[in-house]
Amino acid sequence: MMNARVPDGAEFLTAVYEIDGPASTAQMMAERICFDQTIEAEAGLLPHVLQSEIVGQIQNLHQSAEGRYEATIRFRGELLNGDCADLLNVLFGTSSLRGNVRLLSFSMTDGLLSSCQGPRFGLERIRQLLAMSNRPLLCGVLKPLGRTAQELADLAAQLVEGEMDLIKDDQSLLDQRWSPFEERVSRCAEAIGDRSRRRGRPCLYFAHVSGASETMRKRAARAKALGATGLLIAPGLTGFDAMRSLSSDESLNLPILSHPAFLAASVGSERGGVAPGVLYGLLPRLAGADLTIYPAFGAGYPMSQQDCLSVAQSCRASWGPIKPTMPAVGGRIGSERLSELGETLGSDVVFIVGSRIQKDPEGIPAALRRLHRTIREWKLPSG
Repeated sequence: MMNARVPDGAEFLTAVYEIDGPASTAQMMAERICFDQTIEAEAGLLPHVLQSEIVGQIQNLHQSAEGRYEATIRFRGELLNGDCADLLNVLFGTSSLRGNVRLLSFSMTDGLLSSCQGPRFGLERIRQLLAMSNRPLLCGVLKPLGRTAQELADLAAQLVEGEMDLIKDDQSLLDQRWSPFEERVSRCAEAIGDRSRRRGRPCLYFAHVSGASETMRKRAARAKALGATGLLIAPGLTGFDAMRSLSSDESLNLPILSHPAFLAASVGSERGGVAPGVLYGLLPRLAGADLTIYPAFGAGYPMSQQDCLSVAQSCRASWGPIKPTMPAVGGRIGSERLSELGETLGSDVVFIVGSRIQKDPEGIPAALRRLHRTIREWKLPSG
């Protein structure tokens, strides 16, 4: 199955998988992936000529670590029609069931990428909207669930007073009796807009709109009408295509912040699942996320420092016409962690500041000003 002849100008999706050795076992598994991710049937059920056009082709197979191998497999672009569902199915549909196959990365030829919008705004435009060109950004969280809409709006006002750059709803906030959707979004958007005008610099507000497809679309339209300046979506709950649909909606024209709720179920183990750079970086970026949240290393989540960096690199690396996405790390981040995270991730990053800031004895604005002083003292590499 190596080096099959292909027509000039053909488009391809190329994926890299990590699989078990030794070499003979890895070869058999790589060949199995070629079939699993296309016809999912035994050889011989299609004419040889047709099978050679459809079944994936092994481009490279080499040992990557003790007992493990990397297989690079190429799939014909004709298997895709532009939906995220098609992409996910070809990349890791059946093979994800095996437990000892890990999707490490993927790439697409320019022709396939040209059919993908990617982020509408992207990293650079987000910075322009915030009039903040060179330092890491801070994002506050409206939480916890159980507070009234007015209490959350009061919290939002304090966050803006402390020079927060972005504010998002917590992913637990939907349309509950404690803070109904319309009242919460209206009050919070008003508070954030008012305090932003007073300080003379914008603060983006991302309202959480995840839900069933039609519900999400209605919430997104209503959130914009009520003054939200961004949308928070959890593609692990709604599907990546649902996020892509809202990102490309001209009538909305709002930046999208991707939340990782339920996505980590796909990370799997060291031997299986999807690598963090794909799950939190490439996939949200391709589906239109302008910013993507993921867990920081050293925060109690199964994320190494290299994992954390790989996501940031997947968000920001040059990728044809697809704009860079702003990586956003969270996980009980306080001033004691900012330098370490900044040295690893650079300046083109968002730090999610959650509930810890609310417990500071000096109050939220004072605590945030200390964080800003810490950031100003850094000498960071660019993103």
